Amino acid sequence: MDIKLKDFITVTFTLFAVIDIIGTIPILISMKSKMGEIREAMVTLVSGALMVLFLYIGEPLLNLLGLDVSSFAVGGSIVIFILGLEMVLGLEFFKSEDNIRSATVVPIAFPLIAGSGTLTTIISLKANYAPAVILFGILANLLFIFGVLKSLRFIEQILGPAGLIAVRKFFGVILLAIAVKIFAFNAHSLIR
Repeated sequence: MDIKLKDFITVTFTLFAVIDIIGTIPILISMKSKMGEIREAMVTLVSGALMVLFLYIGEPLLNLLGLDVSSFAVGGSIVIFILGLEMVLGLEFFKSEDNIRSATVVPIAFPLIAGSGTLTTIISLKANYAPAVILFGILANLLFIFGVLKSLRFIEQILGPAGLIAVRKFFGVILLAIAVKIFAFNAHSLIR
């Protein structure tokens, strides 16, 4: 298995920016106070299972629909671009459910962590990176997600409101650049 460190870092940070676990801390803190607790291990396992499942069956599903990875990557780059705009401009295109009684799996694991943006990014990354690299990127993010879920209050105190906004905007700009790169790399193959 040939995994380049540069590719692993790029994939890991791309997923980190899309998942935006830091940006969702205010939402998670609010939900934790309403629910009493968040089952961190369950959220991590369910969101991880969704990501890994989509990594391996996403492409066959696309083939079934008559699509290729390049066209999905271009479509995914547009979704990633919109997510980046949302983070930078403070807009909210993707709204989470308000039903707190639906436990920690919905809406925290899906769609907050392993949502459409994350799943689209995973399949888009397959156009440029090996599945093993993406798998390790997913696992690295799951470790970080679990750590964040376990220490929500502590992170909130360290960053403060202004810090959370700054981190969210920084990763929004990173996402915009990643979206442009994915689009530029794959768009030429669609023009025939």
